[in-house]
Parts: sequence; structure tokens; C-alpha cells
Amino acid sequence: MTMYLSRRQALAGLLAIPTLAAFARPGHAAQASGDLERIVAQAIRPVMKKHDVPGMAVGLTLKGARHFFNFGIASKESGAKVSEDTLFEIGSISKTFTATLGGYALAKGAFSLSDPASKYFPALSGSSFERIRVLDLGTYTAGGLPLQFPDEVTDQDKMIAYFKNWQPAFPAGSYRRYSNPSIGLFGYLAARSLNEPFDKVMEGRIFPALGLKRSYIRVPEDQMGRYAYGTSKSGKPVRVTPGVLDAQAYGVKTTSADMLAFLEANIDSAGLDETFRRAVTATHKGYYRVGPMTQGLGWESYPWPISRARLLDGNSRDMAFKANPAEKLDPPLAPGPDRLFNKTGSTNGFGAYAVFIPAKATGIVMLANRNYPNPVRVEAAHRILTALA
Repeated sequence: MTMYLSRRQALAGLLAIPTLAAFARPGHAAQASGDLERIVAQAIRPVMKKHDVPGMAVGLTLKGARHFFNFGIASKESGAKVSEDTLFEIGSISKTFTATLGGYALAKGAFSLSDPASKYFPALSGSSFERIRVLDLGTYTAGGLPLQFPDEVTDQDKMIAYFKNWQPAFPAGSYRRYSNPSIGLFGYLAARSLNEPFDKVMEGRIFPALGLKRSYIRVPEDQMGRYAYGTSKSGKPVRVTPGVLDAQAYGVKTTSADMLAFLEANIDSAGLDETFRRAVTATHKGYYRVGPMTQGLGWESYPWPISRARLLDGNSRDMAFKANPAEKLDPPLAPGPDRLFNKTGSTNGFGAYAVFIPAKATGIVMLANRNYPNPVRVEAAHRILTALA
């Protein structure tokens, strides 16, 4: 395990019960180092052992100070150790980046959540998407789009044909059904509104503006040595398989260092330029209440503090695989500091979780090269947050 503190460290006296405030004070940084290592290790090591996770990168941001805890190996074949610069697939946490791109297009005046989806994609004229808003796509409330495209949808022409023939099961805005095609189309349309390919906007504008140095849609050849191998259910090395709208729905590869920079931009966007401040703020608004969770663009949020049970309920299997009644919030819930924002993400070989609380200036990212259950990730992060608070 390795750990790095980004702020000046000083010696500290022992504290019997460390608190989040103690970790933030420079006078307690040295003691906090040992306490944080213990807290994180106690939450993470049992998970790795039980679920046979080869490697995990955990990053914490506390009052602007970054802490990194690295466990295990990035590749069974090479034996390379995990570090804060190891590239992991983050699966559906990519949706929060897609939402930020959408927020950027909104801030530029090129995109509107109230517009019909077909406005930005004339190929969908005459289809159900003339009555489905951009917001419906970004919040999975378009009327029941499935979790995945059918297997036969393998290219753009087949994607267009699928969307043109698709019929909603529910009125738009009445039910939330978590869907890669839904958020994927949202991101595709946002990039079209900017007259650029999605990958180009993400890698050329969004990542750099957020201060990300090693985040990619397509990992460059000279960075492949940093790219961890995931672990399949049978224990074989695996990486994500390309698919239609994969970049928008689950295609980001990044590091724990870059993810902490991303969380810090969400915790406090003051360091961003005005356009990107507005882009980030757009992703924090709450548009629908779904059970215990409020659905924004990409991020899902809850009042803070929150019980473990309620957070698990909002990240449950039913939330991921079933259509749930959605209560429209009109006006949308304004972003507020006293909320917890989170997102899980998985590919066949990787599992990730990101969570932040603006009021506490605290964020956690957990990147693993095995897909292990979402409730286990949420419980581990909640255990860390509880120990800190």
C-alpha cells in the first residue's frame, strides 16, 4: 500500500478518536496519515479477500488534500503493482463525464434539455424521439429504454433503425429505467450540438478543463503499460469490448489521481472557468425523485447525512434493473452542499465507485480490476465516511 499527501505535513500529537476536522488541520497531518491508512485498510482488505480482487486504487480528497492507498496488482501476468497512475475502466461512472459534456453544451447555448431529441438527430424524425426530451434521455425517463442494446445492434445504422422502431412502454417522465442507450444517446446528441465527435470533445476539451492528465476514451499506445487488466468471472484477464455508444455510457479509462481531480472540481468548481462551472452545476441539479434517490444528470444524490440502509437502497439491484416510478421535481432541486453524490460503474472485468459530499469537502474513489457487487462497494465507502465523520 502507498499513500501520498498533497499538502504540507507537520508532526502531530496522538488523538484518541480522530475526526474529519483533525485530518484537515495541518498540525494533525502526520497522525492523520496513520489513521487514514488504518481506516481505509480495514474497509478495503476484507473486500478484496472475499471477492478475490487482484488490485484496487483508493483515493480520498479531504479539505483539498489528496490521499492515495494502493492495494495489490494491476495485472496478474506482469505482476505490476497498482498505483495512483494505473488506468482502470470505470464503467458507468463514465456517465458523469458524459453529463458534464452535456452541461458544457448547455452552457455554450448549443443544447437544451427541453428540446425533443430528434432536433439534434434528424435521422430520428418521425419516431418516438420527437416526443422525448433531451432531459428524458439524460435521466433514464424516456419511457423504458433497456439497460443494453439488443445483441444485433452493432453499428450506427442498426442503432438508428433500433431507435426509429422503438416504442415507449411508459409516458416520458413517469418511470426511470436505468439505460446505457438512453444516456448514450444523450451524450451523442450533446456532441452533435457542438458539431464535433464525442471522443474529440471529451478528450480535447472536457478532460483538460477539469485538470485530468491521464483520462481517455481510447487509451493511447504509449499509455497501454499503465492500463490494468480486468478479471473475468472465470479469473481470466479481460478488457472492455467496444460497442455502440460505448464511449458515452461506459467508455472512460482513468486513474485514481484524475478521479480525485474530477471529484474536487465537483466539490468546489471555483477554480474552473465560468463555462465549466455552469457545466458542473448542471450535473448536480435534481430532476426526478426515485425512491430514496434523486436523479440528476449522471450523478445520483441524497440528503447528507444518510444511513447505510438508505444509500444501499438507492444503489440496489432493483434500481439498476427495474423500471421505478419517477416523481418530477419542478422546479428542479437546486444544487446544495448538504448532499451526498455518488455513482457506481462496472465493466466485465472492473468495478468502481465514486462519492463526494460538498459540505464536508470530502470525496472517495474506489477503482478495482474485478467487478464485485455494488452493495459491497457502497458499504465499504460508507464505512470510511462514517469513520471520518
